[in-house]
Amino acid sequence: MFKKFALFIAFTAVGIGIATKYNQLHSVPDLPELDLERWWGDGDKPKQEDKSIRPFKVVFNDTMIEDLKSRLKNRRSYTRPMEGTQSEYGMNTVYLEKMLNYWMEEYNFKERAKRLNRFPHYKTKIQGLDIHYIRVKPEAKNLKVLPLLLMHGWPSSSKEFDMAIPMLTTPRSGYDFIFEVVAIDLPGFGFSEGTNKPGLSPLQMSIIMRNLMKRLGFKKYYIQAGDWGSQTGTHLATVFQDEVLGFHTNMPVSSRPISNLKYILGSLFPSFIVEEKHRHRMYPLKDLFSYLMRESGYFHLQATKPDTIGAALADTPAGLAAYTLEKIGVCSNRDQLHTPHGGLAEIDIDDLLDTVTILWANERITTSVRVYAEAFAWPEVFVVHEIPTYVPTAAINFLYEVVYQPDWILRDKFPNLVHSTTLDFGGHFAAMHTPKELVDDVFESVVEFIKFHERNNYNK
Repeated sequence: MFKKFALFIAFTAVGIGIATKYNQLHSVPDLPELDLERWWGDGDKPKQEDKSIRPFKVVFNDTMIEDLKSRLKNRRSYTRPMEGTQSEYGMNTVYLEKMLNYWMEEYNFKERAKRLNRFPHYKTKIQGLDIHYIRVKPEAKNLKVLPLLLMHGWPSSSKEFDMAIPMLTTPRSGYDFIFEVVAIDLPGFGFSEGTNKPGLSPLQMSIIMRNLMKRLGFKKYYIQAGDWGSQTGTHLATVFQDEVLGFHTNMPVSSRPISNLKYILGSLFPSFIVEEKHRHRMYPLKDLFSYLMRESGYFHLQATKPDTIGAALADTPAGLAAYTLEKIGVCSNRDQLHTPHGGLAEIDIDDLLDTVTILWANERITTSVRVYAEAFAWPEVFVVHEIPTYVPTAAINFLYEVVYQPDWILRDKFPNLVHSTTLDFGGHFAAMHTPKELVDDVFESVVEFIKFHERNNYNK
């Protein structure tokens, strides 16, 4: 009898401990105090700010092109892959040589710039930084025009949405709306200016994006984003919940502590966590850890010593291409390491080289990789991660996205997850890789966002 009583006491104590820890993990902190006009430009904030909006043209000038080609031509020969390997050790240098020769001899810089300039481009200073964006206003009769903010990640720019923008701004059967698109370059990416001041995390970027949309006259709007754009969009939808009408992401992640606990505990009972056809995306955990150990070295480097890798790549277009394209390939299809292209063949070579050319021409490698360090350096970021956003949210999970969380975990952060799609193809750079499927899901999701608002009289 005493043994049974002792066991009862022990199990009760464990249960109380788990419940207490669960409640601690599930608690919601207050929103930290944030300076919505924090100055990121050089020096001190001036008394009079430049709030003008200036037309902008993408230009790949002859001096840059000649210098780039000279550096590519005079590069050293690469060490060949080891016998029996393709991309398992990183960028296949035989394949890399082909890409670099194409970049040097066949890639048409002027035509690619002309292609990018088919959209209206602008710049405006927000909190001291020159922010570049594309704004496309569609011509629509008898259709609602809904504002949509598009945000990319690393190592991309607004160029990532090059194929998606025409689909978003063109009427389609069955829908009574189209989108007015604002596709931005995050600070320090693409044609947007970086800062020389520490602290420009995705949370702080979200404030810049919000202020940009205010500058453009949008009081409320929708968001579509992936990668660091998704983190920025998540923070924006958390801090400014009354201003975001709906948040669509192709990298849906809840970073709340309770979500991490669920993910780990779920490995003990995976059948209760995720349906069988998607279980391999989460478990066994050893497969996930093996993948992270193999592929996250760049992440750790950029999160700890971004200026070192920036200095190593800033003077070599060949090295810049090898470093960035290898990660694009892996994140597009990590099951193709046994091929020379390592996943790159699924994306058009000109689109890939547009991305690298923009990085090179604007000297953005260091300022772009710093986001990895800033995202983990400031306590306020982790506080906001713990706060749920009640903005209606939609998630699309492509097969080779970096991480997968089922809906019941995502709802820790996004209680109003109104639309969820899981596909058995595609990867991390969805707007460049699978633009049609991404755009189709955006349209479907916005229908659900509108229904949500009608049901709840929310954000009216």
